[in-house]
Amino acid sequence: MDIRKVKQTILIVDDIPDNVDVLSSVLRSQYKVKAALNGERALKIAAAESPPDMILLDIMMPAMDGYEVCRRLKVNPSTAKIPVIFVTAKDQEEDETRGLELGAVDYITKPVSPPLVLARVRTHLALYDQNQVLEEKVRERTRELQQSRLEIIRRLGRAAEFKDNETGLHVIRMSHYTRLIAEAVERGHEWSDLVFNAAPMHDIGKIGIPDRILLKPGKLDDEEWKLMYKHPEFGAAIIGEHDSKLLQMSREIALAHHEKWDGSGYPFRLKGEAINLPARIVAIADVFDALTTARPYKKAWLVEDAVKLINDNTGSHFDPGLIPLFHDVLPAILHIKEQYAESTYKKTGKY
Repeated sequence: MDIRKVKQTILIVDDIPDNVDVLSSVLRSQYKVKAALNGERALKIAAAESPPDMILLDIMMPAMDGYEVCRRLKVNPSTAKIPVIFVTAKDQEEDETRGLELGAVDYITKPVSPPLVLARVRTHLALYDQNQVLEEKVRERTRELQQSRLEIIRRLGRAAEFKDNETGLHVIRMSHYTRLIAEAVERGHEWSDLVFNAAPMHDIGKIGIPDRILLKPGKLDDEEWKLMYKHPEFGAAIIGEHDSKLLQMSREIALAHHEKWDGSGYPFRLKGEAINLPARIVAIADVFDALTTARPYKKAWLVEDAVKLINDNTGSHFDPGLIPLFHDVLPAILHIKEQYAESTYKKTGKY
């Protein structure tokens, strides 16, 4: 149960001080009261750091009438949810209809009845409180579902890596490398976070490759390579098609992360910007980590050698516009590399 420690705040907006005084005298014993004598002042108070819990709004005011004040309140995300009750001398049905259509929760005509004002204010504040509680519960449940979805995606990504990587740390490292490059692209935090959370699914299609091929110590023959080249398509099929932006991006990355800028990649030999941007970012992060990590069939490359290979393949394998960003974030990438080193896992047993 929500027990308030402070009085709720009511903002009274009316250009006539006597009208403000009347409403204040009705409400002051139960609520904290603020007042504005014009629309501009009301909008500033409503958008302040501590907004009112409700607004009682007159309609007939000079410069900006109450209808316009209400309209502006409702189009501003920071004030849109504040309940507005019109308190006005305009008593025609069309006036009330217009006010309610603009988003007001109620309409009281002057001269006001104190018991009626108190009852309406109390009712709508209670509804407002209930809506806030329900919205917070929905947000909390949404966060839980999102976290569960992210955890499943990460676990599936690691499941694919366990087929040819003893610890699965590759998927953790390359996801963080991907995030760093994505942030440098500067498309906003939401987008870079989406890329980061989708990246672990890049090789989920490996689940569909037989172990005799995936774990083969020697070179693959032509038939084996044909099957290996299908793992991006297997990955896209495993993820499927969804309304979720996260799963959509996961599918795009899984399908295109082995495409190359010059069109020599697989499975569709896409070229340049026909390859989706998240997949082009993942390609850099994936190759860098694969090169600098020891595998049963190879030693880890030195960082400078891996960087040289990436530089040498700029414009052929890798998007030339992304390589300068890769260099910009390389110090942070090397920090992640050390933080999630295979040796660290072997000593601590923790990720």
